[in-house]
Amino acid sequence: MSIKFKNVSYIYNPGSPLEAVGLDDLSFELEEGKFIALVGHTGSGKSTLMQHFNALLKPSSGEIEIAGYKITPETSNKGLKGLRQKVSLVFQFPEAQLFESTVLRDIEYGPKNFGFSDEEAEKVARKWLEKVGLKADVAEKSPFDLSGGQMRRVAIAGVMAYEPDIICLDEPAAGLDPQGRIEMMELFKQYQAEGHTVILVTHNMDDVADYADDVLVMEHGQLIKHDVPREVFKDRDWLFKHHLSEPHSSLFADKLGKAGFVIKQPLTINELADEIAARLKGVPHE
Repeated sequence: MSIKFKNVSYIYNPGSPLEAVGLDDLSFELEEGKFIALVGHTGSGKSTLMQHFNALLKPSSGEIEIAGYKITPETSNKGLKGLRQKVSLVFQFPEAQLFESTVLRDIEYGPKNFGFSDEEAEKVARKWLEKVGLKADVAEKSPFDLSGGQMRRVAIAGVMAYEPDIICLDEPAAGLDPQGRIEMMELFKQYQAEGHTVILVTHNMDDVADYADDVLVMEHGQLIKHDVPREVFKDRDWLFKHHLSEPHSSLFADKLGKAGFVIKQPLTINELADEIAARLKGVPHE
């Protein structure tokens, strides 16, 4: 089932001196089972939009269809628990969501809240503890005794343990070392490959190039572009105008071009490597 936004606007503090537009008349449709990137400079409306996916925020006007639910300004908070089981959010600093006495209990909390038995909750908690790259011996430790990176992994495991249909991730790999970031991104890509929808809010254009099927570009609460990554990144002047960076593959290819080694614009590092290898062998790469 696709995600549809129809003329959705959101106003912060309406009718007060602090009134501000968070979202401005958004209309788009996202396919089920895709890896979707949501990008834009700070203050563009990305996080506000993300909070609409599970009705943590409800539109001031317009309509949202998601996971079998229809969300409008009049939608009651009652009955939204089912939506939030199907659509989960991982916030920018997910470790701030930790509160239980042990790692295992923290991961079990979400599944138990959605009706899993104690036995089922423990089983999936241990499964996701391993999936996020943590050893079993941390299960009985306090999450607050872990490193920042480990805390982030625990928080992500707690949201993914009940396996929502749609998971929305706000800079989930921020603060992780390069290897840890790759491990998390590969985990999310695998989750999508298993039939789920993944929505990633990020400033990292390499992640967009490497993993996304679809990209939404936000600016001042408006959707200014909705396209596949290659189309989003092909116009360097447009990216500069809207304060968006390029993937490192494109930047490196540009440097090679200035040095006389001109190649077509690659989208990913792997594409760049393949193109360079083919050129060095004297064979045009397709």
